[in-house]
Amino acid sequence: MRTFLVVMDESQEARAALRYAARRAVAVKGAVHILAVVAQQNVSAFGAVQDTIEQEAHDRAEMLANGIGGNLLAESGIMPTISVKVGNNQSIVSDFLKNHNEVTALVLGAASGNPGPLVTHFSAHAGELPCPLYVIPNDYDETSSDHEV
Repeated sequence: MRTFLVVMDESQEARAALRYAARRAVAVKGAVHILAVVAQQNVSAFGAVQDTIEQEAHDRAEMLANGIGGNLLAESGIMPTISVKVGNNQSIVSDFLKNHNEVTALVLGAASGNPGPLVTHFSAHAGELPCPLYVIPNDYDETSSDHEV
């Protein structure tokens, strides 16, 4: 089954990427995998504080991904798979792609002006990726475009 991987955060561009991935998944009878990455905290002097901060960030990311996943199910009929990982965005996504052969496209949203660190990194290394990279502008509205799904 074709799986579209979307790296999710609270940004508008991530939501645009998710909408795009969902429409593609519906068109090919595929799936969507939402990956929420929580930045690792560097508060090493207070290990318990660091653990608490990371757990709270993990919980927030999980709630965001589950909420968006529920919206996706209601809008498209697709129930996404959701993963929440702690670490460096680029490393987590690269490792995920290496370990999940079912991913047929990495779908990222680009902010206006500066597209963001993930788009910058992965577009510079697109030739090394195991799948195509789709970069979706944050204000892209496929429903008003003349493209067919």
